[in-house]
Amino acid sequence: MNDSVVLSSMAEAKKLVDKAYKDRRERIKQKMRSGTASARDLMSFIKQPVAGTRTAARAADYLHVALNLLERKFRPWHRGPFNITDVLTPPQLELLSKASGCAYQNVGVKCDDKDQYRTITGQCNNRRRPTLGASNRAFVRWLPAEYEDGVSLPFGWTKGAKRNGFPVPLAREVSNKIVRFPNEKLTQDQERALMFMQWGQFIDHDLDLTPEPVLTENCEHTCEQQPACFPLKIPPNDPRISNRNDCIPFFRSCPACTEGNITIRNQINALTSFLDASMVYGSEDPLARHLRNNSNQLGLLAVNSQFKDNGRALLPFDNLHDDPCLLTNRSARIRCFLAGDSRSSEMPELTSMHTLFLREHNRLATLLKRMNAQWNGEKLYQEARKIVGALIQIITYRDYLPLVLGPAALRKYLPSYRGYNDSVDPRIANVFTNAFRYGHTLIQPFMFRLDAQYRPTGPNPMVPLSEVFFASWRVVNEGGIDPILRGLMANSAKLNKQNQIVVDEIRDKLFKQVMRIALDLPALNMQRSRDHGLPGYNAWRRFCGLPQPKTEGELTTVMKNQEIAKKLMTQYISPDNIDIWMGGVAEPLEPNGRVGPLLACLIGTQFRKLRDGDRFYWESAGVFSSQQRQALATISLSRIICDNTGITSVPRDIFKANKYPKDFVNCSTIPQMDLSAWRTKTE
Repeated sequence: MNDSVVLSSMAEAKKLVDKAYKDRRERIKQKMRSGTASARDLMSFIKQPVAGTRTAARAADYLHVALNLLERKFRPWHRGPFNITDVLTPPQLELLSKASGCAYQNVGVKCDDKDQYRTITGQCNNRRRPTLGASNRAFVRWLPAEYEDGVSLPFGWTKGAKRNGFPVPLAREVSNKIVRFPNEKLTQDQERALMFMQWGQFIDHDLDLTPEPVLTENCEHTCEQQPACFPLKIPPNDPRISNRNDCIPFFRSCPACTEGNITIRNQINALTSFLDASMVYGSEDPLARHLRNNSNQLGLLAVNSQFKDNGRALLPFDNLHDDPCLLTNRSARIRCFLAGDSRSSEMPELTSMHTLFLREHNRLATLLKRMNAQWNGEKLYQEARKIVGALIQIITYRDYLPLVLGPAALRKYLPSYRGYNDSVDPRIANVFTNAFRYGHTLIQPFMFRLDAQYRPTGPNPMVPLSEVFFASWRVVNEGGIDPILRGLMANSAKLNKQNQIVVDEIRDKLFKQVMRIALDLPALNMQRSRDHGLPGYNAWRRFCGLPQPKTEGELTTVMKNQEIAKKLMTQYISPDNIDIWMGGVAEPLEPNGRVGPLLACLIGTQFRKLRDGDRFYWESAGVFSSQQRQALATISLSRIICDNTGITSVPRDIFKANKYPKDFVNCSTIPQMDLSAWRTKTE
């Protein structure tokens, strides 16, 4: 093949991709203006790549579309299985990488030798490999990808194609047969608060966001498979959807520019990998600047100029050209909020956490200014940001993860901290984005709101989850964040049991109020693992050094439950093929943990790498002084709530199940952080 064919295919690809970007923007704008946008549009609207993510995604789109075009041109000359890389020479692959823009992603990153603060993008955390953990790069793969065609097509794509010799079950069928349970059977977790679930979602939005492709043709209105659409087919006798020709829409994740073998599909992480409070501050410089109050030298984050919450700050409104939050209550006219992560308005409980940390930043910046009058706005912002990042790390590693993993898995996967190690790769693993969705098993079907005496409050104290999605108006017009935070502290999480995995409020009614067809979150998780080319259950058990069951009997031993083993074998026939999310959440929980052995390994391993491979981890030498570390160690999420809301009564152990009043104490008994270690000594 000569180079001119390669270059003409790239030119054609660029035309197709650029047109798709333009058409999609217009289509969504049109739908939002005319009020015909579906929840699927809203969801994809907030996951649309912007700024640097758009540049990275577009380069990858150019590359993948060009490879597809070349493959189509050469397919007629090849009998049997064929991969375009068999035809292209290494210099031609390099030519494609350069022409798409992929080759330039890591060029020209310069690092400051004396940096005191993290970059917003995560670049230069690792000085030897400055882009490790930076935003808008591909996820790391702990195991090679497994695609139906070995390159990019997910298992379940081709009718009749098998995986390891067995048919691939429909994700919706697995959800119906294994995950579904009658809601009235729901078991409350006697040892975990709903806040435990909420913290998981909040920090997940610090760690990963996989943008949706722009090349989506029209996935929400067709049940045909197209390059970016992988709709979920409806099984026979579906309990909700009787039309077998219908489908649940599904968009494949954006491909990433990949290193090494450029044809094997990977996905983009739009966020920094580090646990660095990027959901508060952003993962790209233009957004980070936009989130700040630049009208003075006080180091503050911008707050809402139109509304307050009982005298306290709310997040500023986003100025989205077409705003999904306006559609959830047309008469209220309340827009989506703006925060460091684009999903901050997804649900009011999540918005409450974002609001809490916005206020904490501004509280800290104000106190630091009182102590250090000579500090300018930049210094105040960076020092407050550095403290907030430490608070999030401390709450996660000290309070949250031990309750996820349980004591034995904690010792195994998260041994005591030994200092920063620049040979540890802190990138988020592709499999983690699926494994950490274990949190869906903890979700209650309601948003709860409680008054100062912890009694149900307002006209609507228990709103079904399916009615709070994108409802920013509920925060502004229905009492602010305090009732919501009380609801998270004084209600239990749902307990994951093998016969009660995920509630129907998100398995069968997700986004129902604004959608042609409601979504099924567990089924989407399974479809997503196939979309991302994630290996099956036993490959990950092997990776973790756990036994790999081959028969129903062996699977019964692993699951300690014959009924669920039988259901899994009926669907998958071989344990090798069980989708990672399904196998992970089906396992019996670790003692005093909330995940089974496989997820404990994947989640524990990820958080160990995030800690040990982060040069700015709060306990890393030289990040804080020893007095500052001592002061930081006294903080708690309960204290942050006391300091930034009107709530005066909180639990000491905020993630454990707490009943009011017996497990609640007055804020005056919760230790405050002493900031005197941040006072600069003046001569």
